[in-house]
Amino acid sequence: MKPDRRLNILICPLEWGLGHSGRMIPLARKLQERQNNIFIGTGKEHRSFFRNELSEITYIDFQGFKTDYSRYLPQYIALLLKMPLLFYSIIAEHFKLKKIIKTYKIDIVISDNRMGLWNRRIKCVYITHLPVIPLPEKLVFLEWIGILFHRYFIRKYSFCFIPDLPGVTNLTGRLTHNLKMPHNTRFIGILSRFGTSEPSAENKRDFVHNTIILSGPEPQRSILRQQLVSILNDAEPPTVILEGRPGKDNVPVRTGNIISYNHMASDKMQNIISGSEVVITRSGYTTIMELISLNCSALLIPTPGQTEQEYLAKYLSGKGWFTTVTQKSIREGITLSTGKTSWPSGMIYESRELLEKALDELLNK
Repeated sequence: MKPDRRLNILICPLEWGLGHSGRMIPLARKLQERQNNIFIGTGKEHRSFFRNELSEITYIDFQGFKTDYSRYLPQYIALLLKMPLLFYSIIAEHFKLKKIIKTYKIDIVISDNRMGLWNRRIKCVYITHLPVIPLPEKLVFLEWIGILFHRYFIRKYSFCFIPDLPGVTNLTGRLTHNLKMPHNTRFIGILSRFGTSEPSAENKRDFVHNTIILSGPEPQRSILRQQLVSILNDAEPPTVILEGRPGKDNVPVRTGNIISYNHMASDKMQNIISGSEVVITRSGYTTIMELISLNCSALLIPTPGQTEQEYLAKYLSGKGWFTTVTQKSIREGITLSTGKTSWPSGMIYESRELLEKALDELLNK
């Protein structure tokens, strides 16, 4: 049974880099295809990103908790020190959501890792790929605290959507699998803006190049950029840097053999990535999903001290799908391999099926 009217659906991504917003784009598109009204609740920088990708969207100024990466401390310690601010943000956005629901007549809220965006009067969805927040080996025995903390909030939502595959072939390993999850949890497959495993017809590969995809908060973004530019500035073939800075001037800047773009629309970005000899990027989860949707491997460089990225890089390179190197090691240079990866078949098809099934349940139940 389908809804008898267009639903007003509010989507609110976490604002720790553009990855959380990026994976909301295919979800928003699917919901628009089903004749729903989409509202995006976020801050200024992420609104610029969405405007480049989506049309017929209503934007609400609803910025969430943001954190910076420390130059010296591991990310999990830096976040631990900011826990009082995080708790305040969760409470504050929970009460602000009530006003937004009333003002805009919201029917469904979709929150990507923003824990305070639940309301018992309407359907609310929590999206995460981190039911387990990984800790360093010496502190693994404390992970149960984070699991219980996360589970407490997941249970307050109507559904928890996990963007991954449920079986042995998966991208997140122990972060989402072999866990006792609340009954409202659903796997929804790989989410990607590109939506296909084939390069677009417009990709004529006008020139041979490598690609660097930058992501994540400062200062680690700039540290990585500086290190890679110092190595690749005079190297062949030229290197395209996708800076991931929407809202800024998008005229390409060339210095030596480095060509930088502040931002690029999805179709053009797909062409650049698919036509690359080598892709170098952080091991952010959204980036990994998008690369797999394009059938592209990459050299993964996890953000130092960000245990999630460190785990994903190790887990996925162990499968032979990607290669990885630490940021500290690239100071001595990097080896760029153009070796092909053999991907498991059916991942994209299964993802489409899982997402459609989850949306049927959300919209029609």
